[in-house]
Amino acid sequence: MRYTGGMEGGSKLPLAGVRILDLSRVMAGPYATMVLGDLGAEVLKIEHPERGDDTRHWGPPFAGGESAYFLAVNRNKRSIGVDLKEQKGLERVKTLAAGADVVIENWRRGALEKLGLGYEALKEGNSDLIYCSITGFGPGPDQDRPGYDFLVQARGGVMGITGQPRGEPTKVGVAISDIVCGMFASNAILAALHRRGVTGEGARIEVPLFETTLGWLANRGQEYLVSGEDSGLIGNAHPSIVPYQTFDASDRPLVVAVGNNSQFANLCEAIGRSELAEDERYAANPDRVANREALVRELQEEFRKRTAEEWAEEIRAAGVPSGPVNPLADVFTDEHVLGSGILEEIDHPSAGTLRMVASPILIDGGRLPIRRPPPVLGQHTEEVSDDWS
Repeated sequence: MRYTGGMEGGSKLPLAGVRILDLSRVMAGPYATMVLGDLGAEVLKIEHPERGDDTRHWGPPFAGGESAYFLAVNRNKRSIGVDLKEQKGLERVKTLAAGADVVIENWRRGALEKLGLGYEALKEGNSDLIYCSITGFGPGPDQDRPGYDFLVQARGGVMGITGQPRGEPTKVGVAISDIVCGMFASNAILAALHRRGVTGEGARIEVPLFETTLGWLANRGQEYLVSGEDSGLIGNAHPSIVPYQTFDASDRPLVVAVGNNSQFANLCEAIGRSELAEDERYAANPDRVANREALVRELQEEFRKRTAEEWAEEIRAAGVPSGPVNPLADVFTDEHVLGSGILEEIDHPSAGTLRMVASPILIDGGRLPIRRPPPVLGQHTEEVSDDWS
């Protein structure tokens, strides 16, 4: 029975009973379907029976033959191998789509239409289908161009605001445009499911990678649209709040995030420089922004005297957000991380025991579970029948 709203089978997971046919690959689409799978949806990942998702080969490192890249975004899914160059494969996907609530894809514009797997074709056998396409650039002159995270970070302005002053523009350390696009896509699908529960209508959704990148430029984009001025690369500083940046402690970088004048006064007292809060050049945030360089020099002189952890403890005690910049080794040994339940050990069919970061979402006090490990290629080809049982 297809999803019509509410819980099914006594499950507490919000999307229990929702069927997602996943024709996407690489990052943006698989991230969206992983979020939906975490929330309880049944996600069926369609892959080429020999090559599979491109990211299966994006390594090292590998675990049990699976790349860490693939493992990161494909939990809570089943995989079936289907060759879409064969009529038998196309017919199977059409049959599976007829029983799906949602189809999601990120093929080049028009490619699935040529195969008879576009929205209009699949809607004939599933009138209230929700069909989500993740595209490169969306409507406009470049609508037929493919989208790649690195390219979009460059063209969409992310690299133009990321990096040290007078340094090299830098991409974000993960495929952030893909990830945020996947989040937008999962949000749009959830909204369409809600509307369908009210009206009975399906939906045709398009989520362009380039446009979602423009969407999360947030304050930096709006600041340019308001002022016409581009503050460019400002490193780890904030364009409109001071001090809100990294400083060099005696051993490693330290983050200090002052959000208001009271916090600034508390910071100054904590580092033994109360007179700075009384200086008219630094009294209010606009003054601190105008006199950024002089203030940062004063603060930096103090922070070099002690370790990042010592300063962080002192500053946090004064009510000011602060902490050291951690390498991954410190992240995954952090006491809070270890005590929060966000790290799980699961049994994987080829990798054995696998540590993974679980969903960050908690509902009714419980963390969304990893119900299925990331699948090996075609693991469920024979297990899944065309009625999805």
